Amino acid sequence: MSHSTTAAPKSATTLLTKTLAEWATALKYEDLSPETVQACKLFWFDSVGCALGGSQQEDAQILLAHHQEMLGQSSSGAGACTCFVSGFKTNPVDAAFMNNHMIRAMDYNDIYWKADPCHPSDIIAGPLALCEMLGLSGKDLLLGTAIAYEIEMRLCEFGLPGVREYGWHHATLTAFAAPIAAGRMLGLSVTQMINAIGISASRTFTPGAVTAGKLTNMKNTVDPWAARMGVESALLAKRGYTGPEHIIDGKEGLFAVFNHVQYKGSPARFDAELLTRDLPKCPKCRWRILDCGMKSFPVEALSHAPLTAMMKVVQQNGIKPDQVTEIKVEVIARAADILGDPHKYRPDSKETADHSLPYCMAVGLVDGMVTPLQFKEERVLDKKLIPVMDMVKVVPNEEFEALFPKFQPSRVTITTKDGKSYSLRVDVPKGDPRDPMTEAEISVKFHALGDGVIGRAKCETLRSALMNLENITDVRTLLPLTVC
Repeated sequence: MSHSTTAAPKSATTLLTKTLAEWATALKYEDLSPETVQACKLFWFDSVGCALGGSQQEDAQILLAHHQEMLGQSSSGAGACTCFVSGFKTNPVDAAFMNNHMIRAMDYNDIYWKADPCHPSDIIAGPLALCEMLGLSGKDLLLGTAIAYEIEMRLCEFGLPGVREYGWHHATLTAFAAPIAAGRMLGLSVTQMINAIGISASRTFTPGAVTAGKLTNMKNTVDPWAARMGVESALLAKRGYTGPEHIIDGKEGLFAVFNHVQYKGSPARFDAELLTRDLPKCPKCRWRILDCGMKSFPVEALSHAPLTAMMKVVQQNGIKPDQVTEIKVEVIARAADILGDPHKYRPDSKETADHSLPYCMAVGLVDGMVTPLQFKEERVLDKKLIPVMDMVKVVPNEEFEALFPKFQPSRVTITTKDGKSYSLRVDVPKGDPRDPMTEAEISVKFHALGDGVIGRAKCETLRSALMNLENITDVRTLLPLTVC
């Protein structure tokens, strides 16, 4: 049922942070179902591939150089934890941040979108860093991964209609999930876990400006930064540092703060029961990770259905780019708002281009594919694409709005110079759990991103290790495989 954010303060025994802490601290690897373990491994396979490609992005290289300089270290560094590709050794907080950022840097990692969007793999390098620091096993890492997905995905469901609609970014929610996954790796007590959540969420509220209008490096940084705070908060809580236990549903917590926000004339609301109802505790339980999707294109999630539709229309009808006069794209209202605002018709960076429907549709039509190559600076700034972008008309469709988020419907209609129109509707893009990417399909993506970074042979060895995580007794043996 719906929980009003105006509810009176509760006793400590009923606060949501306590319920979440009790659940997470009691979990063990044996509580995961075989399907959940397999899903965790596949998401690690996909995420590390994204990180290998992400390591080559300018923002990832800036962050590495910054942290090396801040620590006054050589390129090899000194610390308990390893950064992907460079092998830079540092503390678990910074390693979690940089590795999570590499996973996120290309906007090619996983996606779950209900009331809010989220990318749970933005969190999982936190548990990895702590597993490396402590010499924990692959089973420990798989448990931390399942916890991260479970809470992050529930958080992006419980807003009514969601923090994105209230003007806030989902990194605000990641700040509540990240310390739980990190804290379980540290073996926090219930009290320590409550404190970790309070410390982290006190520090990381993120406005939606980072994904509105002209986009910057912060678009791919805020979620990893929230995950970074989760790791540091868990480490502080382990030492006895305290944070507000009422950070979600108590005095001036999340619910109370958002109660001041109006959405269509009513105060923002959250479904508190959804956050804790049927939390999985056994192999027979349903774990949320099974409902998360992957990306077959390195672009914002709501672009996938229209891109899928356009590529199919073009291929099925043999349409050439010079024959097209208009590409009409019907999508849900939030997709039109995020992906079709005026600035998206003249992207001047990768960050804006991969959140631009006009650019993605135009480059997909002209190049016949949408891969990381299409987001290199010279292609994004190619003025020859401007007339094609201007042919793209992004239109909100009220019928589709009613079907979201169960479906992500989009209809693409291509009009050609001879006056003919070709139309196709797609409700479920490739990578959705209803049309999931197979291990073989993930492997193609993995090698496309990683072979040029660490070499094909090492990519194959890394693939084998990731798909056998449950048999790794010490995660520290895994990290050298991610280094070139």
